Amino acid sequence: MNVLGIESSCDETGVAVYDTAIGGFAGLRAHAVYSQIALHAEYGGVVPELASRDHVRKLLPLIRQTLAEAGLSTADIDGVAYTAGPGLVGALLVGAGVARSLAWALDVPAIGVHHMEGHLLAPLIEDDPPRPPFVALLVSGGHTQLVAVDAIGRYRLLGETLDDAAGEAFDKTAKLMGLPYPGGPQLAALAEQGVSGRFRFSRPMTDRPGLDFSFSGLKTQVLLAWQGSDQSEQTRADIARGFEDAVVDTLAIKCGRALEATGCDTLVVAGGVGANRRLRAKLMELCAARGGRACFPRPALCTDNGAMIAFAGALRLAAGQHDDAAIRAVPRWDMATLAPV
Repeated sequence: MNVLGIESSCDETGVAVYDTAIGGFAGLRAHAVYSQIALHAEYGGVVPELASRDHVRKLLPLIRQTLAEAGLSTADIDGVAYTAGPGLVGALLVGAGVARSLAWALDVPAIGVHHMEGHLLAPLIEDDPPRPPFVALLVSGGHTQLVAVDAIGRYRLLGETLDDAAGEAFDKTAKLMGLPYPGGPQLAALAEQGVSGRFRFSRPMTDRPGLDFSFSGLKTQVLLAWQGSDQSEQTRADIARGFEDAVVDTLAIKCGRALEATGCDTLVVAGGVGANRRLRAKLMELCAARGGRACFPRPALCTDNGAMIAFAGALRLAAGQHDDAAIRAVPRWDMATLAPV
């Protein structure tokens, strides 16, 4: 099957074509992502209505571009997968409407994909994919979750953030320190120049049992440290390094506990924060010490993208699953309710 994937859950328009006959990363015939960062920068965050309108403008040209790069036409599409949720409802409806209309016109099956399942399965696109059971850390701007993956489509939530997600904490902390939007990547880049240990912040909720996270207090600690400092560029970098170290250590401690609790040796890490260099190194070290391994998608597939949606949809379509003709948009959607593949 040649499956067209469409991602439009927030501020990135993603399109991809995945060929199940080829499989592996080579099965990704083409993919493209258009980011709305410049559109939302002047507002310091995503404006939902503007995001939806930009998806309307960009989605069809991006589909044409992706098909051309894959050397395919619409007649070669055997199925359509689209992000049905969670996400911004207006943005979701744009992708869902285009996907369902295209599937109806071509008389091919379509399926709505859970956005976080797309992230979770992204590492499986690689040529040496992990096999369930494993533990997944989903860490992005909107989600920080630890999930036990018993099989594809069979997920158990082990722990999640009680307030800010890790990526959200990166963005908000960067804004507090005067860094431009989007702050998370800027803060991570600045941390590369910082001195480790000059500023040490707490590792939230690691002093008690459990697998839940909390990052809002850490953000407050950084604000107080910044306000009480000389606010020089080196100090900004040192505080950024201290913040990043705290987040990375917290995530690693919780991942270790999750692996211990489930008896798994394989950890899958996905989502935008999964591209963080120090987090990758820390989790690889953690899993190696246990005799297991940590699996990541390549950085280009960490952020929102159509490739993960095409791949996740292809797995379900190949298993005979598909939706009816209704246009589905589910802003809030519990991944535990998904059907097994």
